[in-house]
Amino acid sequence: MENCVTTEVDESRELALEAARIADAQKGSNIVILQVGEVLGVTEYFVVVSASNRRLVRTLVDEIEMQCRDAVGRTPSRTEGVREQQWVLLDYGDVVIHVFLEEIREFYDIERLYKDVPVIPTGFEDAQ
Repeated sequence: MENCVTTEVDESRELALEAARIADAQKGSNIVILQVGEVLGVTEYFVVVSASNRRLVRTLVDEIEMQCRDAVGRTPSRTEGVREQQWVLLDYGDVVIHVFLEEIREFYDIERLYKDVPVIPTGFEDAQ
């Protein structure tokens, strides 16, 4: 049973890192992966990404969705906020990806809510 749990966590982490890599390649900024499983219980990771404009929000969402499907064979179970293109949430169950317009991210300051959870290193230059 432990092996099964370890495999699920590894797959979750792989998806989170893949989404972060895609966001970085598509000019997303301030990319952070938060390991929230211990405090939330309903998901393992948050991937938080900023975009400088609404068009980039849309591009990031589209590319993450398409490339994650191609790379790891997964699609989100639900997506919210696509019409507004200010804060789009891609919910993969074990990984939730938040793509924010920069000013919306600053307003909600989601990292402040989870300041005590581990941050997974991405290796990107502008990661916090």
